[in-house]
Amino acid sequence: MKVVLFCGGQGMRMRDGVTNAPKPMTMIGDRPLLWHVMRYYAHFGHRDFVLCLGYAASAVKDFFLHYDETRSNDFVLEGAGQVQLFKTDISDWRITFVDTGLHSEIGERLRRVRRFLEGEEMFLANYADVFTNASLPEMIARFAASDAVVSLLAVPPQSSHHVVDVDDGGFITQITPVRELRQWENGGYFVLRPEIFDFLAEGEDLVGDAIPRLVERRKVLAYPYKGYWSPADTVKERAQLEEMYHRGNCPWMVWDPERSGATKAAGQDTTPGAPPTVAALDAAESEVVVSA
Repeated sequence: MKVVLFCGGQGMRMRDGVTNAPKPMTMIGDRPLLWHVMRYYAHFGHRDFVLCLGYAASAVKDFFLHYDETRSNDFVLEGAGQVQLFKTDISDWRITFVDTGLHSEIGERLRRVRRFLEGEEMFLANYADVFTNASLPEMIARFAASDAVVSLLAVPPQSSHHVVDVDDGGFITQITPVRELRQWENGGYFVLRPEIFDFLAEGEDLVGDAIPRLVERRKVLAYPYKGYWSPADTVKERAQLEEMYHRGNCPWMVWDPERSGATKAAGQDTTPGAPPTVAALDAAESEVVVSA
C-alpha cells in the first residue's frame, strides 16, 4: 500500500532561527522527522512512498540521494575501508519525489500526486510531523471493513490549558482540563480510498474542504486512540522529542523494541499505549475535531 507524505510546508512554528530546512527535515537524534515517520510505515510493511515536496525540496532529495546507512545501523569497517552493515534502513524502500508547489494546500498536494496512486484500492497519508505507536494494521483493517472514504487517527486534545464554565452571575462553576473534554483531535494518520478525489477540487484543503463533505455523507471513520501520540509542530515539541530520544524513551520507534519499550508477556501485548480493541473503538465517543 502506498504512503503519501505531505512534506512541502515551510513549518514557520518550527523555526529556531538557525536553519531554514523544511520542518520534516528537522532532526530527532541522528535522523529527521520524516525518516522516523517513514520507518513507522516501513515497520508494518508499507515501503512505497510518495513525497509531496514544496519548500526546500532539495533538502529532502539530498538527504535520500546521499543517505548514510551507518548513522542508524551497526556495522563493521574492514581494513580496506569497506563497510559491512548488520542491517539496512531503506534498501527495500521505493520513494517517489514530486514537486507539489510552494504554497499548495494539503488537498492540492494530494491532487498533484494522484497519477502515482492509480490502481490503489486504498492508500495511506500523513503530515510527516506526528508520531504514534498506534497499530497501523488494525487501523487499516477497521477501515477496510467499512464503506468509508477516509479514516483518520483521532486523539485526545493535547492542550495543557483548562476550560471554565461560567454561570449568569459570572462565577466559575467548573474547571476542566482540555484533555478531559469529550472531543478528539485529528491525529494526522489517514487511510483513504481513491474516491477522495471526487470530493476534492483544485486548490482545496483535505481536512478543511473535502473531509467535511464526506462527513455529511457518513463516509469518514475515526480510529480513536488514547495511547502514545505526539506532534512535532513547534520548537518546544521538537525539543521534547529530542530529549526523549536521548533518554532512550521513544514510544514511536515501534521498529526498535528496546527504545520503544515494547515487551511481550505470556503472549499479551503490553506495549505502553497499546491500541484499543475494535470493540473498544466501537464503544468510544466518536465526536472528532478534524482541524489539522
